[in-house]
Amino acid sequence: MTSWLVTGARGMLGTDLVDVLRAAGHEVTALGRTDLDVLDASAVHEAVAGHAVVVNCAAWTAVDDAESHETEAHAVNAVGAGNVATAAAAHGARMVHVSTDYVFDGAASTPYAEDAPTRPVGAYGRTKAAGEELVRANAPDHLVVRTAWLYGAHGPCFPRTIARLLAEREQVAVVDDQRGQPTWTRDVAQLVERLASRAPAGTYHATSSGETTWFGFARAVAAALDLDPARVTPTTSDAFVRPAPRPAFSVLGHEALRAVGIAPIGHWHERWREAAPAVLDL
Repeated sequence: MTSWLVTGARGMLGTDLVDVLRAAGHEVTALGRTDLDVLDASAVHEAVAGHAVVVNCAAWTAVDDAESHETEAHAVNAVGAGNVATAAAAHGARMVHVSTDYVFDGAASTPYAEDAPTRPVGAYGRTKAAGEELVRANAPDHLVVRTAWLYGAHGPCFPRTIARLLAEREQVAVVDDQRGQPTWTRDVAQLVERLASRAPAGTYHATSSGETTWFGFARAVAAALDLDPARVTPTTSDAFVRPAPRPAFSVLGHEALRAVGIAPIGHWHERWREAAPAVLDL
């Protein structure tokens, strides 16, 4: 049994992570935003004491709001991450930091390798890239775990939004020019548990295998609801202008996992079929 601390433990990923760790027999301290302010370095140092593994799920995840509140987003995503990393190193704990596909520019056409240059194009990505660097600088025994296109049973997410829209209207238009890997938070949680016990320090990608567009994913959601997928129609990003730019290509490679003998998460469509009943309350 290993003693774990999870920050941001009330979020969609954090909730699944705590459940997975406890089911595996680990002792877990679960701290949400109101339990621990990651900007309070002294409080973080005290919280980390006595734990063998620290997973930082605390983050400013409001991508659009980050464009007009970059200073605040940087405080949580970079300074806060650095505080957790510094405390983990001081107490000899393994540091696991959750990051994002937004650290890349989305201009690629083949999966991003773990060591590909980070070129964020928006505030959220910039703050998360800065957090990665502070974790690497302050915690030698670190795992930076990037994920993307998350959905789960414990928070607002794309499949639930699509289900609601399909209940309200006959047709739903969804962008078909952004590619990525829909990924179940429970799969990420299970992968983090394996990585922490088996992987050397470094950067890893925790996304499903395969790829699709938001349009393709929305049609899979409709099918899970026993609705006609043709009710989902394709459109372009130009039809949904947002304050923050969205990466056109968010497919992440998994060679670092394979190199240490850990299988990547399965194909997104297969994993969605297993996740759908829990995520959609079917």
